[in-house]
Amino acid sequence: MARPRSIQAHKKVLNSAVQLFSERGIDATSMDAIAEASGVSKATIYKHWPDKDSLCLEVMGYLHGIDEEPPVFDSGDFRADLIAQLQYQPALDRKALREKMVPHMIAYAARNQTLGAAWRERVVEPARVALAAILKRGEKRGVLRRGIDPEVGIALLLGPMIYRHVFTKRLGEKGPKDLEVHVADTFLAAFGAEKHKPAGR
Repeated sequence: MARPRSIQAHKKVLNSAVQLFSERGIDATSMDAIAEASGVSKATIYKHWPDKDSLCLEVMGYLHGIDEEPPVFDSGDFRADLIAQLQYQPALDRKALREKMVPHMIAYAARNQTLGAAWRERVVEPARVALAAILKRGEKRGVLRRGIDPEVGIALLLGPMIYRHVFTKRLGEKGPKDLEVHVADTFLAAFGAEKHKPAGR
């Protein structure tokens, strides 16, 4: 069992890393800066994380709420479930920091393939799997046309969400209103079985 002092040091470093990574970016934040901000020695930090990438990965997991059990959206209403999944925000108390951090992480992961793969598996994959399950149920229940490539469907659904995070919010804009609703309706118009297509589409 970890000692209280060790747990406290871990939290201090994690909180300082969250703030510095989101404000300065990952490349511009050194372990020295994290040690200074947290008041925890580098020797102690390296007992918890072997390198900055390991610390960064835990930061992203924390910001994305991987310590929480995500909800399963399966109400029987495909459109409502799809919108709910696209709108789902884990760990709402960390949302502002998460939105500042994501563009930095995307850029950093593009240059660090090992970290990028670990980040996708630990943080991004659960959302992809949840969307894949909704699409599979939609096809099975006759809401979607059969034969849709799930990876194409996921790319079409998540693409606008990533665009909003990386571009519009980085520029200080809110992005399109009710984006998730528009994305879900456009997807249904393109891939929905005829009787399930939104009216007017």
